Amino acid sequence: MRIETDDLSSPAVAEFLLDHLTEMRSTSPPESTHALGIEALRGPDITVWTVWADRTLVGCGAVQDIGDEQCELKSMRTSPRHKRIGVASALLDHILTEATIRGYRRMYLETGSMNFYEPARKLYLKNGFEFCEPFGQYAPDPNSVFMTKSLSR
Repeated sequence: MRIETDDLSSPAVAEFLLDHLTEMRSTSPPESTHALGIEALRGPDITVWTVWADRTLVGCGAVQDIGDEQCELKSMRTSPRHKRIGVASALLDHILTEATIRGYRRMYLETGSMNFYEPARKLYLKNGFEFCEPFGQYAPDPNSVFMTKSLSR
C-alpha cells in the first residue's frame, strides 16, 4: 500500500469520493450526513490522503484544521472490496502521525451511531479515541457519535 497526499484532480479520486457521499447519504438522514464533497475537501484548511494498492484506489482520509492546535478527521473511507485488510488502520496511523508532526494537540471526529458505523467506531477506540460531546459547529444528534484523541509531540 502507498499513502500519498492528494490534490483531488484524478477522476478515480473524484468517483471514489462521490461513492463515499452516496454511501453516507444512504445510511444517515440528510441532517446527519456530515461528509464533505470534493469542492469542500479542496479547501485550504484540509489535507486529503489517498491509499493505493498498485494502481487501485483503496482508501482515503482527510484532516481539517479547526483552530487552536486542533483538527478534525474527515472522509475516512475504505473501498468495499478492500475492507478488513488493514487499509483504514494504516491510513489512520499515517494521519495521526502527520497531525502530530504538524503540531496538532487534539483530533476530533464525527461518525454515525448506526450499526453500519460500528467497525469505524471500533477502529477509533482501538487507536485511543474516546467518546466526547459535540465539538465545533456540531450539535447533539442521535445519529452521530463524537470522539477525540489527545496527540502527543
